[in-house]
Amino acid sequence: MTRIALFQMTTGIDPATNARALVEAVEGAAAGGAAMLFTPEMSGLLDRDRARASGHIVAEADNPVLAAVRDAAARTGTWVHLGSLAVAREGDDRWANRGFVIDASGNIAARYDKIHMFDVDLATGESWRESNAYTPGEAVVTVATPVGRLGLAICYDLRFPALFEALGRQQCDVIAIPAAFTVPTGAAHWHVLQRARAIEASAFVVAAAQVGQHEDGRATYGHSLVIDPWGEVLTDMGGDAARVECVELDLTRLAEVRAQLPSLFNKRSIP
Repeated sequence: MTRIALFQMTTGIDPATNARALVEAVEGAAAGGAAMLFTPEMSGLLDRDRARASGHIVAEADNPVLAAVRDAAARTGTWVHLGSLAVAREGDDRWANRGFVIDASGNIAARYDKIHMFDVDLATGESWRESNAYTPGEAVVTVATPVGRLGLAICYDLRFPALFEALGRQQCDVIAIPAAFTVPTGAAHWHVLQRARAIEASAFVVAAAQVGQHEDGRATYGHSLVIDPWGEVLTDMGGDAARVECVELDLTRLAEVRAQLPSLFNKRSIP
């Protein structure tokens, strides 16, 4: 068994406050015996007021939230998947929505820039244009971790099967899908899509999510999930509260499921 922890979070508009919450979560995960902590999309800052947010969005090397989490990881000997941060890009007036995998020495083991931008108008009247502020990534990213080969995705990526087919071809053991899902889309699609991705990739899915009412006025769905390769929900953290929860992963399930249903090996190219 390998123990992991998820931080279901209600990120606000002050990076310093968010950094303190993240450091406490790393310490809590370490105290709970977790080898790795997973946090949501936009863990360092969640602010739909882009003019206000822009004062806090800096280059990766200057990001105080990233620095604080790297220090906490090194101090506690805990790996962290920092779901994503808004990061300034050199020579680009748009930012990156970037996830980080941080090792137990505080080094950055992998980076992933969100590929698919959330540009939608919902029936509730909510309108989102992520591409106005963020440049999409282009690379599929996996990395070796204490939970095996970890594949990286972020939030809206969940809706695009081709990315998960690519991660499946790379034999990922776990796929991280940190998110800040809206309440309407979460209620309709969150659970079914997360289970589908686990089944398609024959991998564990770990989906740390934002939850509740945020300082910028938005509401997020929560329900951070861990799902096994058969599609069974191992934990659902609900839609009410921010907290850290530890979960045991039985990594022997990977071989069992792949032997019972070898879809990764039966796949054929379709013209």
